[in-house]
Amino acid sequence: MFKFLAQRHLPDIKSREWLRYIGPGILVTVGFIDPGNWAANMAAGSDYGYTLLWMVTLSTIMLIILQHNVAHLGIVTGYCLSEAATLYLPPWLSRLALISALGAAIATALAEILGMAIALKILLNLPLAAGSVIAALTSGLLLWSSSYRRLERWIIGFVSLIGLSFLYELTLVNIDWVQAVEGWVTPHVPDGSLTIVMSVLGAVVMPHNLFLHSEIIQSRQWNLEDDEVIKKQLNYEFLDTLFSMIIGWAINSAMILIAAVTFFQHQIHVDTLEQAGDMLTPILGSTASVVFAFALLFAGISSTSTAGMAGGSIFAGMFREPYNIQDQHTRVGVLITYVSAVFLIFLISNPFKGLVVSQMLLSIQLPITIFLQIYLTSSSKVMGKYANSKLHNLLLLVIGLIVSLLNIWLFIDQFYN
Repeated sequence: MFKFLAQRHLPDIKSREWLRYIGPGILVTVGFIDPGNWAANMAAGSDYGYTLLWMVTLSTIMLIILQHNVAHLGIVTGYCLSEAATLYLPPWLSRLALISALGAAIATALAEILGMAIALKILLNLPLAAGSVIAALTSGLLLWSSSYRRLERWIIGFVSLIGLSFLYELTLVNIDWVQAVEGWVTPHVPDGSLTIVMSVLGAVVMPHNLFLHSEIIQSRQWNLEDDEVIKKQLNYEFLDTLFSMIIGWAINSAMILIAAVTFFQHQIHVDTLEQAGDMLTPILGSTASVVFAFALLFAGISSTSTAGMAGGSIFAGMFREPYNIQDQHTRVGVLITYVSAVFLIFLISNPFKGLVVSQMLLSIQLPITIFLQIYLTSSSKVMGKYANSKLHNLLLLVIGLIVSLLNIWLFIDQFYN
């Protein structure tokens, strides 16, 4: 699979010029190392040990293919996924798809704002309601004051801090690497784990990230250049996506590994992120809980910003406009995303369960976005000569079917068992 993609898209990197193009993929990576992922991964590791690591691997493989494909839409057409849906689909169909996608962005923002609030509660003992408002305001101000390039630098810094935090945590525990490798490559769904499996899927392959990636990449307007420049950007984009998604895979895996060693092996059930932070103190030492809280805070700040960008992009796209924080439609989209998320947080009685369920809801919306993306990127009317090949379409359709079948399985499991 990756050999096929690499043969088509890997450029000559002797000059290391591709390093200049790292950025859009990192912004997307932030989306799947957000607090919702923390909850899903902590639940997976604390309840099932190394067993569900395979879902991180499978989800990341699917994510690389999907993000790579949707980035091509932005490069070739100069439109984000939301704009393209509005331009090329019947109005009623595009509105239904984009409203559901905006709902996914709100669910994502809910998890990310709630994660920041939990981190503030651990560090400063602030109530969740107050922390949620502060989190939304902080992320809104970050969006209002930053250009794409400045935001990329901020978020690359946050991702680096999160990665270093988990590397530090890994040095404090004894991982059974034989079991870990087996978990990464052996699909297994233990009894009662399907909700967590779907939460891990929704936490990694996130609908709003597909919209976000196409938006960020199209903002550079490479479609206005000649064919040689477009082909060059298509090649470099694959490296950016591959590099960034592997970082995300490593961080998500580290979360499950730490939870497996610190909680599952001690038969400790985790049902709050605050509890996870507190439990790390006696098990790993006094500094581990503080590192956990700061990493959660950094993850929340960066991912809440990208959720707002996605919400703004989706809403602006309904009016055939790109994301522009100075534009009214974009601002309304950001406000809808954040205000709706904070409102829902006020209604949640169990924050940890709310985080897990929010990620599961993303997996339910995901097939809509995937099949929308396939329709657009396989169309010669939209993509011209850069439309998907038959093999590429086959890979995308298989991913769409896998996600759809998992959702059907989840439905049956929830309502008939």
